[in-house]
Amino acid sequence: MNISERVVLPSPVRSRNVTAVLGPTNTGKTHMAIEKMLSHGSGAIGLPLRLLAREVYARVTARVGVQNVALVTGEEKIIPSGARYWVATVEAMPRDLEVAFVAIDEVQLAGDLERGHVFTDRILNVRGRNETLLLGSAIAQPMIEKLIPGIVVSSRPRLSQLTYAGSKKITRLPARSAIVAFSADEVYAVAELIRRQRGGAAVVMGALSPRTRNAQVALFQNGDVDFLVATDAIGMGLNLDVDHVAFAQARKFDGFQFRGLNPSELAQIAGRAGRYLNDGTFGVTGQVAPLDEDIVQAIEAHDFEPLRVFQWRNAALDFSSTAALRHSLDLLPPLDGLTRALPSDDQRALEYALRDSDVADAATRPDRVELLWDVCQVPDFRKISPAHHGDLIVALFRFLIAKGVIPDDWFARQVGLSDRVDGDIDTLSRRLADIRTWTFVANRPNWLFAPVHWQERTRAIEDRLSDALHERLTQRFVDRRTSVLMKRLRENAMLEAEITATGTVLVEGQHVGELLGFRFAADQTVSVESADGKAIRAAASQALAGEFDKRAEKLSKAPNDEVVLSSDGMLRWLGQPVGRLVAGEDALAPRVALLADEQLTGASLQKVQDRLDLWVGAHIATLLKPLLDLKTAADLEGIARGVAFRMVEALGTLDRTEVANDVKALDQTARAAMRKYGVRFGAYHIYVPALLKPAPAALVAQLWALKHGSLEMAGLAELPQLSASGRTSIKVDPAFDRTLYRLVGFRVAGERAVRLDILERLADIIRPLIAWKSVDGALPPEGALAQGGAFTVTVAMTSLLGCSGDDFASILKGLGYRVEKRVVKVPVKPVAEAKPAAEAVVAVETAPAEEAEAADVAVEAVEASAPAEEVAVPEVTEAPAEAVAADEVAAAAPEVTYEDKEVEIWRPGRVERPRHADHREGAHGRQPQHRAGGQRPQAPAEGQGAPAGKREHQPRGGHHEGKGGRGFERRDDRRPAPQAERPQKREKPVDMDSPFAALLALKANLENNKKK
Repeated sequence: MNISERVVLPSPVRSRNVTAVLGPTNTGKTHMAIEKMLSHGSGAIGLPLRLLAREVYARVTARVGVQNVALVTGEEKIIPSGARYWVATVEAMPRDLEVAFVAIDEVQLAGDLERGHVFTDRILNVRGRNETLLLGSAIAQPMIEKLIPGIVVSSRPRLSQLTYAGSKKITRLPARSAIVAFSADEVYAVAELIRRQRGGAAVVMGALSPRTRNAQVALFQNGDVDFLVATDAIGMGLNLDVDHVAFAQARKFDGFQFRGLNPSELAQIAGRAGRYLNDGTFGVTGQVAPLDEDIVQAIEAHDFEPLRVFQWRNAALDFSSTAALRHSLDLLPPLDGLTRALPSDDQRALEYALRDSDVADAATRPDRVELLWDVCQVPDFRKISPAHHGDLIVALFRFLIAKGVIPDDWFARQVGLSDRVDGDIDTLSRRLADIRTWTFVANRPNWLFAPVHWQERTRAIEDRLSDALHERLTQRFVDRRTSVLMKRLRENAMLEAEITATGTVLVEGQHVGELLGFRFAADQTVSVESADGKAIRAAASQALAGEFDKRAEKLSKAPNDEVVLSSDGMLRWLGQPVGRLVAGEDALAPRVALLADEQLTGASLQKVQDRLDLWVGAHIATLLKPLLDLKTAADLEGIARGVAFRMVEALGTLDRTEVANDVKALDQTARAAMRKYGVRFGAYHIYVPALLKPAPAALVAQLWALKHGSLEMAGLAELPQLSASGRTSIKVDPAFDRTLYRLVGFRVAGERAVRLDILERLADIIRPLIAWKSVDGALPPEGALAQGGAFTVTVAMTSLLGCSGDDFASILKGLGYRVEKRVVKVPVKPVAEAKPAAEAVVAVETAPAEEAEAADVAVEAVEASAPAEEVAVPEVTEAPAEAVAADEVAAAAPEVTYEDKEVEIWRPGRVERPRHADHREGAHGRQPQHRAGGQRPQAPAEGQGAPAGKREHQPRGGHHEGKGGRGFERRDDRRPAPQAERPQKREKPVDMDSPFAALLALKANLENNKKK
């Protein structure tokens, strides 16, 4: 009988040789149909999905060869010339075949609102010569028996048991589970969650091409992933090794509305769990409520409400006119139990096209009406909108009416838009939908000049897009590492681990972590708590044990430059952390705590510990050699040894006020001994300049922080960088410990911190200005006052410190100077070109701060001439004045005029000294006490304005006459003894290398010239 016959046959004829094989899933119905077909000389089988058609085609060709099997779907036709067996989708079954056997699968779909009328037509009208099988669910039995009286019905029981497992979280679903959802967005969301939590999932949707779907199913079937996320496409006969089906959604869009799945639909999908004799389970997950008990019982017992009607649409269409075609489509069913189907995509496309006047005018002949209906059969794969699809139908019909074929150039442009494999999953899915449309068009007879060429071209593009989509799906939803490792674990195989030269740890070729020094850092995506994670960690540990021994041996012989100490206290070997500093009893002798896993043991552990201890000791000894030498100096005795001890305790830098009395008590021999070790006696600090270089300073600060706080304290990272930047002064951050400023070479003064060497140079500038005294009306240098004893701020000072205004004033106040506004006389006439004698003094006393020894000698000479208990005050330097012929200077100086002007003048502040000479400042950690209302003493004779001459003839209390400033007061009420009663001090031998020897020589030379 012709397979395309469309007349409704008498009942006895329709039922002859027709058998209905009905039952639940996993009854072997499809397998039986394939075997039956192959037992005949020819046959055809109609399947509900293109995916399933592809699967059956592969099975049949494996049995009888590709030359004997044809595949016909809407988008694909593979028709060998000698084909005896035909595998097709129900909609695409050829109309002119005459075969011995016919099978229609999933006949219960005759009740589907959208596709049901096609299945009803095939059930009623398609027959094989010798045998016809109708396969499907038992819910179709009453309707089949009603429509085909006398049909033989065979029931097949399920081969395995299906039971309800309740609700489970997605992350707790058992392996070999299929999670079902009904939208692409939900499928992707579930797959992404499973990838993060369980290693990955395959994705199966009806919109995928067969090639993509087969590749995804292979991931699941091969065990690369343990989970499958799918739409209800898996419910239509796809054979999968699924043990559990979980519903992540229980509502779907059926083409007309969103509705809940009925029990038979749930059973059709749940029945995919358990294959052949293996039992299966089903349940719900996510936000889906647990199933009602009656639904569960129905699914487990396969007992459902039968279908009451089949969808029907007239298949004997009238093409005499468009009106006749519409009328034939609207005919009512001829048999009881059938209901007229709702308009489907092709009928809606026809109505849209006929609204176009050109189409309506062209479709006036039967052949053109039939052509229009044929064009309307193009499926709406893109699902953009009915109007968008209708426009495509109109365009195709116009081309076929005007030229008889679709123009190649236009068709090539449309196809070319899809011929790209870049983009994400959604982009590739849209291109696949487009190319499926053009593949369908290419497979229509006589629509193109070269249909075979375009069929091959569109199929090749679809394959490339399918492969690209499979790759994107795998990249996004499958963790290859986890899937491979889980597969090997299921096989109970010993995992192989290796470590690359860069420290990457691989197990079975998959990245599981990094070896950082002697610690293994596992990949965060590998859960160490799970059984799989523990097995992976165990495999990695076996490889790590041997690698640790190799690394320990290599480190023990590594040169010093391979190890560095970072600012966070970490010891890094070739960039990887292997240890960290921890505080010891001595700040200069920290300990090393190893950073290693338990695999580093025994001799290897000791090798690493010894090497890092040795490196730290050598590192400190190299950078802090001056400090360590000072600590172990054997030639320092008495007070010098005590001062050196204090310096070592302070890590190299002492505030001079803390040891002022001790320093004053040092004789020249002791100072020279300390100077050999790099010690400099500055005006404000006793320090070792070599320790203030960037590298030693950073290490000193780090060691202090380690001992007295934390390596995470504020300023520890920032201050060494500021010190190394070369800035002479910086703004003080109140969050930084002030000790850190001192250790890196800065003195906090007011709101800014000044570099120690710059502070000494500032003192060298200020000292002669305070000490200056007019000689026969000589003009004072810039910054000095005619009355002496004070100074004004100069550009040289502000340039040296890199700040001015309030910032500079804050520094001076922080150093102990006090400011006042006063009207003073300032010169208005320039100085003559002859250099005044005062400038000679300045030239001697403001030697560069870097010449530490000369500056120290100058400071010491001042100290030697002042009583130990007395604080130096700004005064006139007498010795240099006597060294110049005053009358010659006066004769050479031009007449100077002055004017009164209000200026800010700065003077040294007040200070109190201890009552007893043996009470050293800071001996018990106390700072010197200040007189009430006064400021911290910062203008001692050691460089803050002390005169270069002797002081023993100056008054010790009250005001200094003629000095323009206040003197310092004694702490007791004793009046100073008359000068005649004071004991004469023992004269000290003159140091011929000192600046004062140069002054004496200058004086003698001037006297000799005068006599001549």
